[in-house]
Amino acid sequence: MKLTKHIVKDLEELSQIVGVASREKRVIKAIEKKIKGLADKIEIDISGNLIATLNGTEDNGPVLMLDAHTDEIGLMVRHITPEGFIYFAKIGGFIDLLFSGQTVIFVPDDESKKPVYGVIGLRPPHITRGEVKIPSADDLAVDIGASSAEEAAKWGIEIGTTGTLVGEFKKKPNGRVIGKAFDDRTGCVVLIEILRRLAENRPLGTIVFNFASGEEVGARGATTAAYTIEPAMALAIENTTAGDTPGVSPQECPTKLGDGPAITVADRSLIVNEKIVTLLKKLAKENKIPYQYKKPLSGGTDAGRIALIRGGIPAGVVSVPCRYIHSPISLLDIKDIERACDLVEAFTRSFHEIL
Repeated sequence: MKLTKHIVKDLEELSQIVGVASREKRVIKAIEKKIKGLADKIEIDISGNLIATLNGTEDNGPVLMLDAHTDEIGLMVRHITPEGFIYFAKIGGFIDLLFSGQTVIFVPDDESKKPVYGVIGLRPPHITRGEVKIPSADDLAVDIGASSAEEAAKWGIEIGTTGTLVGEFKKKPNGRVIGKAFDDRTGCVVLIEILRRLAENRPLGTIVFNFASGEEVGARGATTAAYTIEPAMALAIENTTAGDTPGVSPQECPTKLGDGPAITVADRSLIVNEKIVTLLKKLAKENKIPYQYKKPLSGGTDAGRIALIRGGIPAGVVSVPCRYIHSPISLLDIKDIERACDLVEAFTRSFHEIL
């Protein structure tokens, strides 16, 4: 497909940036650069949301909010020993099983300073006795190679500095890719592509693109943005769990790689407005876009919080399936992103029909 290279490039660039929840400024800068000149208005609000408005062809037409979150799960420095070892707090949904032996990247708040790499130390088997147990994240320390707390400070490491586990972006020969932070830089890539398309051929309604902060810590950015935007309808674009892997039963499998974008009917945070589900299915069939349902009622998205703003906002979710989310390395199929773009674009041109 002609869009593959474009989408892959955007995903590689955005996903490799470190932007832990509420510290997304580096991601925001990269997105702002990509969409400059496309929207009629771009602003960054007090919550750290990047909000881009594209006016529709109808004056005072209905407003659709498209939302994707810029943040990723990660770590925050909570203690530095005199010897320069780093103890951390988890930001978002990492499980402790993943940490031991992993490489960490910290990004100082002072952007003039370079990223700092370290390793979450694990005692070698040569000096380990007895049964090895999974340690709590509270007991793990990151070794950044500093000789003292003072040296760590010179490198820009202080209480509150954020980082995450390293995951290198790699392309597979069959159109699949692996990397970190696909949740939800994938959704950001979809929003960027939709804005490019709509800028060339505007829809009837006004589309407000919210690149949201803080989803992984309670959908904070989407909540405040939705209150300000006050849309007639909203659609969150997410990265969701693909369970087509060994050991996952069919009834437990939320989505499958390569089967197209997933339409949410209900999850832990939301039962989707019936008209939105019906329209998404109709558009997928009319445009011959393969789609699937996100099945188990687990997880939550920005849409769940958006739906509760003011008097209530009809909200839905379209997701791109991804294996191993909330781990250092995830895997997805670029075709699913392309098809998600097609479905969401069709929705932007039709949503006014169900208001």
